[in-house]
Amino acid sequence: MDILTFRSFYETPLGEKVFSTITNKLGLKDRDVSGERVMGLGYVTPYLQWLKPRAERCFAFMPARQGACVWPSAEKVATALVFEEDLPLPDSAVDRIMLVHSLEFAENAREMLSEMWRVLAPNGRVIIVVPNRRGLWARNDHTPFGSGQPYSRQQLLLLLHETNFSVVNISEALYFSPSGRALARGFSAIYEPLARNFFPYFGGIIVCEAQKRLFQGLPVHRRQSRRVFIPALSPQITNRKPSHAVEIRSDHESSDW
Repeated sequence: MDILTFRSFYETPLGEKVFSTITNKLGLKDRDVSGERVMGLGYVTPYLQWLKPRAERCFAFMPARQGACVWPSAEKVATALVFEEDLPLPDSAVDRIMLVHSLEFAENAREMLSEMWRVLAPNGRVIIVVPNRRGLWARNDHTPFGSGQPYSRQQLLLLLHETNFSVVNISEALYFSPSGRALARGFSAIYEPLARNFFPYFGGIIVCEAQKRLFQGLPVHRRQSRRVFIPALSPQITNRKPSHAVEIRSDHESSDW
């Protein structure tokens, strides 16, 4: 997946519906980011457009494998091509991170999230949108959500726990069909409300918000003991002959004579 593929998808009617659904799910129109430094990673510029007027600063990093585009304008470019495991930022540089079309394409998801942890300010939050392994969208390669590594709820929660994030909320979205055909749209009108109410875990994507955990566990190496302990009841080697053996041998000698 490259930047042109993402852009082409969001220009279709299906892509516009996806964008509207995710925007409403994240509450981007009303989310309070005043005074915050907001960073996006992946193809996230359409979503950052809602936050840019209210944030202190808003910029987008794009993985080197996907390519980059100019945003928001040619005069004031706020995008850069980066390696997601080595961001050109100091520690605690941003207050909020959005990962859209990003985590599922990472070469090493743990290293990537560890880098997100590094650049996040204390109590900073990361918003993640990834394909749901249980949903229909991960099985349809005609959309960007059908590529990369999909996640289940448990897999994403474990990954965040291992990289020192505390999950604030997690839910699913995109219950309509991943097809833009008229027949699929008619089917989605019936299927979508039923799936949302009776099969909530089978949405096309997982939307998760997690907070940076400051008190993290440190790896403790096993101590190499300098002493060797021997159990008190272990057999001991000795050169002394047992006394009862001598007595038995002396009895045999006396009987032979």
